[in-house]
Amino acid sequence: MMNTLLSQRRFFAFSISVVLSICSTAYASSPAPDFTLKSKDSGNIRLSEQRGNMVLINFWASWCGPCRQELPEMEALYQEYQDMGFEILAVNVDDDSSKANILLDDVEVSFPVLYDPEGQVSQLYDVNAMPTTVIVDRDGNQRLVHLGYRAGDEAKYEKAIKMLLRE
Repeated sequence: MMNTLLSQRRFFAFSISVVLSICSTAYASSPAPDFTLKSKDSGNIRLSEQRGNMVLINFWASWCGPCRQELPEMEALYQEYQDMGFEILAVNVDDDSSKANILLDDVEVSFPVLYDPEGQVSQLYDVNAMPTTVIVDRDGNQRLVHLGYRAGDEAKYEKAIKMLLRE
């Protein structure tokens, strides 16, 4: 009986840790670190120049399968909300930007793609999973951090976007 109870407690503790590791979305409200990165199409882009817009920063890599899946979903969100003061900055973390460009030949996006080959911006944002998505409000505060991607996660982003648009 005691062994059964102990096994149930261990299973419960393990189950809680699994659930917590899966729930990788965190809502926060701290200033987003400012950065400037080279853009694929339009020179340098600085985050602080986006003040007044809501910005989704998506850290991705060409070798990341979920990133490839997520980019078209990001494009759909961008098309839906860009006229409402919503911007996406897709920060590629490959050490060679040509790898990103090859992927972007297959997956077209109209939002700015930025290059972080040294990983400096990724370090500022403590990126430790691919992809990592951060939503920054109009005042420059991080409001959502989401690690990884599974089909349907874009609904979480859209919910946050709608909430922030009402603020």
